[in-house]
Amino acid sequence: MNSYDIIRNILVTEKSALLKEANQYAFKVDPKATKFQIAAAITEIYGVKVASVNIINCLGKKKRVGRSPIVGKRADWKKAIVTLAEGTIELA
Repeated sequence: MNSYDIIRNILVTEKSALLKEANQYAFKVDPKATKFQIAAAITEIYGVKVASVNIINCLGKKKRVGRSPIVGKRADWKKAIVTLAEGTIELA
């Protein structure tokens, strides 16, 4: 996997905006990626030094479509909260 396959996108939410004050950023990442792979990908893509990576496995919600009694499910995904040692990430 290359770096762009590991890091799917950066999460821009109210909670991630508060994390920026502590020099932390939230990313949606590949579910099979490890902490070491995520840190290497962030360093390669953004050119910053990573201090730590925390990972959260998010479960997909159960959803219905219309009035149908059949229940489907959104996909499970993985979130990584990355703490930077040096530098910042520019949001384009």
